Amino acid sequence: MNTYFITVKIIKLNAIGSTNSYLINLGKNEALEDPTIVLANKQINGRGQQGATWQSIPQQGLTFSMFNKFHNLSVSDISSIAFATSLGVQKALKKFLIPKVEIKWPNDIMSQSKKVAGILIENQVKQGKIVSSVIGIGINVNEEHFNNLPQATSMRLTTGVKYNLDEVLHEVSEAVFSELKSLETNSISELKISYEATLFRKETISVFETPNKIRFNGKIKGVTNSGKLIIENEAEVLKTYQLKEIKLLF
Repeated sequence: MNTYFITVKIIKLNAIGSTNSYLINLGKNEALEDPTIVLANKQINGRGQQGATWQSIPQQGLTFSMFNKFHNLSVSDISSIAFATSLGVQKALKKFLIPKVEIKWPNDIMSQSKKVAGILIENQVKQGKIVSSVIGIGINVNEEHFNNLPQATSMRLTTGVKYNLDEVLHEVSEAVFSELKSLETNSISELKISYEATLFRKETISVFETPNKIRFNGKIKGVTNSGKLIIENEAEVLKTYQLKEIKLLF
């Protein structure tokens, strides 16, 4: 057991297909302690948003999943989990003096316009309430080379510092659990304001692409309470998009 601001159970594994899948399957067979972390030295089939994969190098980066219970969080506030998790990771990385840490909608973490961390959230819902979440987090910590991933970076590449993986895990998990535990008492509107303030390429002319490969220029203006991205197009018309409806190219 490791003690942060609360007691956290940590399960350490040498190699696993996916820490999210492992934690979800474990929860089907036994009652999980709240909160619990599953940490893998090597993740073979790491999953990301929209079916993407997460590549990790053993002993260089962090791949872990966090289990968190909720007691009175409405399904209408489901987007607040992504807001809180992203802000928790962002705040933790800033403690390590990682430069220009921003959130690329919905929950990729960028440093100097390159991806340094990714998040995958899977929620359990019952009777209109969010019962629990399994949150997978991958962080590029000490990697110095990325094969065929020109938009990837690591904490080490941005600062030149080699980091202790346990210290990074401690800071990130503490920050994320702290944000999650406050969800049921804090206002989602205040959380959304904090999230919007860190959005990558907000108010900057960017190129977007729809699923049918139509590209257009626009500006990110913010997000709705439900987590949709708000974009102002060249005609100065505001439109909202869900995750699979739009892609930010550059």
